Amino acid sequence: MIKVKNLVKKYGEIHAVDDISFEVKKGEIVGLLGPNGAGKTTTMRILTCFMPATAGKVSVAGYDVFSQSLDVRRHIGYMPENVPLYPEMRVNEYLKFRAKLKGLRGQEIINRVAKVIDACDLGHQHTRIIDQLSKGNRQRVGLADALISDPELLILDEPTIGLDPNQVRKVRNVIKEIGREKTVVLSTHILPEVEMICEKVIIMYNGKIAAQDYMKNITGGTKKVYTCEAKTSPQKLKSIIEKIQLADNIVAQQLDDDWTRVTLNSLKEAVDLREQIFTAVSEQNLTIRELDVKAPTLEEIFVSITTK
Repeated sequence: MIKVKNLVKKYGEIHAVDDISFEVKKGEIVGLLGPNGAGKTTTMRILTCFMPATAGKVSVAGYDVFSQSLDVRRHIGYMPENVPLYPEMRVNEYLKFRAKLKGLRGQEIINRVAKVIDACDLGHQHTRIIDQLSKGNRQRVGLADALISDPELLILDEPTIGLDPNQVRKVRNVIKEIGREKTVVLSTHILPEVEMICEKVIIMYNGKIAAQDYMKNITGGTKKVYTCEAKTSPQKLKSIIEKIQLADNIVAQQLDDDWTRVTLNSLKEAVDLREQIFTAVSEQNLTIRELDVKAPTLEEIFVSITTK
């Protein structure tokens, strides 16, 4: 669906996007992540034909972004970070107007407006003036606008920015439903949203791609942290854990009331050490009150990548 090769965007001597390449397959939901100034929005604007590139090749749905921009736009629904709405119009009027601009006619307009109002949960808001809507409902109107022409690809730039938790949940559910039928590229700073929605992640930093992979590989391919709490001294618990062959990075910490917490990693990611930890500690007749394993969150991985 999207092919980007050696894409560059320069502002004078500044590289906003610095020689990046990636692909998004049809039907994928992809999270485009990065700190402020990483080049995410610039990349999205190039993909949607809002901005020319300095160098590189980009194609969407088989069409070249630079030489076939009108064909590209027919296949894309774009929701920018600050949704440009006409505040004096009613929701249904605005969506009909936008449908006409995108080439829909007659009964097709009526059908599509009804469908996107239902998909974006705007049924109780469709006759209201846009200026009177809450931030969350205006975001959903922007999402409905992006969907009005039934595009194959949906590009969303910070779709949940400024929303309260209930509104975020509603928009998240809408995006997940859309992702069952369409390709979605989502940019957001809310990383737990990405973990719940996206199948693939692209992390940008200083205009470059710092990491890209499927979510299961990014979160599952990193070192898991094991935690064990037992009633003994730090020295004794650490010495017990050190006898486990694949235990690594062992750290023991004294807690209150004679309890000790030890954390460690496994030298082999595919091996689960919990059984070995339990057996080694219980054989010393020590009381265990916690034994757990956790994979790093996407937020922890993101921070690690973008602070190196």
